[in-house]
Amino acid sequence: MSELTSKLLQNLINRGYLYQSTDIAELDEAASANLPLIGYIGFDCTAASLHVGSLVQIMMLRHLQQAGNKPIVLLGGGTTKIGDPTDKDKSRPLLDDAQISRNTASIKAVFAKYLTFGDGPTDAILVDNDDWLSPLQLIPFLRDVGRHFTINKMIKMESVKRRIADENEMTFLEFNYLLLQSYDFLELNQRYGCNLQLGGSDQWGNMVNGKDLIRRVNGQNVHVFTSPLITTASGAKMGKTAAGAVWLNADARSPYEYWQFWRNTEDPDVGKFLKLFTDLPLAEIEKLEQLEGGEINQAKIVLANACTEMLHGAKAAKAADETARQTFSLGGAGDDLPTIELSKQQLEQGVSVVQAFVLVKLVASNGEAKRHINAGALKINDTAVAALLPNLIASDFAKTGQIKLSVGKKKHALIKLR
Repeated sequence: MSELTSKLLQNLINRGYLYQSTDIAELDEAASANLPLIGYIGFDCTAASLHVGSLVQIMMLRHLQQAGNKPIVLLGGGTTKIGDPTDKDKSRPLLDDAQISRNTASIKAVFAKYLTFGDGPTDAILVDNDDWLSPLQLIPFLRDVGRHFTINKMIKMESVKRRIADENEMTFLEFNYLLLQSYDFLELNQRYGCNLQLGGSDQWGNMVNGKDLIRRVNGQNVHVFTSPLITTASGAKMGKTAAGAVWLNADARSPYEYWQFWRNTEDPDVGKFLKLFTDLPLAEIEKLEQLEGGEINQAKIVLANACTEMLHGAKAAKAADETARQTFSLGGAGDDLPTIELSKQQLEQGVSVVQAFVLVKLVASNGEAKRHINAGALKINDTAVAALLPNLIASDFAKTGQIKLSVGKKKHALIKLR
């Protein structure tokens, strides 16, 4: 690869975002020009919150804007009605219009934490592809767009080949997702002059077909840039944990729980995650990467504080850090721990210790709680639960009005009596 000159590509590559790109030299030249690049990423609205797995894409838009370019956030209100078949062995459950609308409204707010929106030449804009996909008429769409795609090419797509090889059904509805994603790029190009699509490596086939469609329809040369699939050192997919997805919305995962997710990063991942998920200068990250042994925990705290401050604000990051210090270093129970309240009436009706751990979501089931008891990992107020204890009673809360529940050394929550 020849030496790159644009601030954008130097930053994206040095931080580990590049997996594959169409002509990198041409993209570098466009990124170095006086006119800003206009780049987009699409986010389907399949849930009420995005999760950490989407954060690489959001951060790429952030770096795009910081380098003096214009980001477009494309919400997939239209494509969600079909469901992206990429990397799926079976069809997604179809959501109704009302659920898609609720999801769309719910995930919008997170982007403003990372991007500056407005009317300026480099201000981000947010659009929904339902605005142009739902009004499409089938026959004109097939004549104007469908004629540029061959079945020969489409069945060579990795997601299609895998379904066919495994003898899993792929509906005609899903088969058209490629056309619609390609059409999105064309529509954004025509409406806003969009000349760059960014995304994950699993979207490469869809993205280059969009580039080809624009060339065929408009005769324009546009660009595609993909990031690698991010996994942890242990091989887990980024954003997935044993307890489920790491959601970005605060009502789905509290700021403290979000902070704790980053604090629990595996040692080999700390440097990589600092580059991908924070704005810290690379020189500072390099120093943090040199820490060894117990000192690596300081780098993890820097990571947790930076990520939490970016999403939830400085106050929330500071509170989470202090709660962790109170809980882990001082053996107390910080104010920011996940908390539920129980009434005296609920206690009188009967809440077992096992049920309590399920209620605060430290375990997923009674069976999991019992397994942790057998392993000596469940604690109440830092004392191991040795056996299946009787129900909680009001006197358990007499000293402080609350009890702390713990699973191992890293998972803690509070139950308060109201």
